[in-house]
Amino acid sequence: MSRIYTRTGDDGTTGLFLGGRVSKGDELVDAYGDVDEAVALLGVARCASADPQLADLLLRLQREMFVVGSDLAANPDRRDRLTAGVSLVTPAMISELETLIDRLVTERPLRPVFVVPGTTATGAAIDHARTVARRAERHVVRAQACGHAVSQDALRYLNRLSDLLFVLARHAAGEVEEPASRA
Repeated sequence: MSRIYTRTGDDGTTGLFLGGRVSKGDELVDAYGDVDEAVALLGVARCASADPQLADLLLRLQREMFVVGSDLAANPDRRDRLTAGVSLVTPAMISELETLIDRLVTERPLRPVFVVPGTTATGAAIDHARTVARRAERHVVRAQACGHAVSQDALRYLNRLSDLLFVLARHAAGEVEEPASRA
């Protein structure tokens, strides 16, 4: 019988991808913990979506976020063993996000107002995922400031992802989205 618990983390450490251990309080652990949370929130949005194309895109983003998490969680001494697009974020992944953002904004230009999230369950979940992706980005920046070697592509991906999630949330909310103020 295999068990889910290993007891190896009882000392306050967690395993790195490709070996090694670090404190669960490490700044980079915060970053890839946020990535994991964003993946879960994209799953909530995917379940709430009545649009099969949006659901497919959200699933693709969830899978790409596993790549981001692997990239961030990798043992820094073994990064040469990462695989592009599988465990290593690539410039092409970032370019694809940019292309998608541009297409979506062309299809439905953004309104020049702040909006209150929550018009639809899907849009609210995407907005929630966006805020967590932004937090992940901040934690990556903090980890860099503390001396961690972090992939610039992973950092750029998180930045573009949060932009894409903003646009997707606006699309999911539709035309009835509520402005922050009526002034």
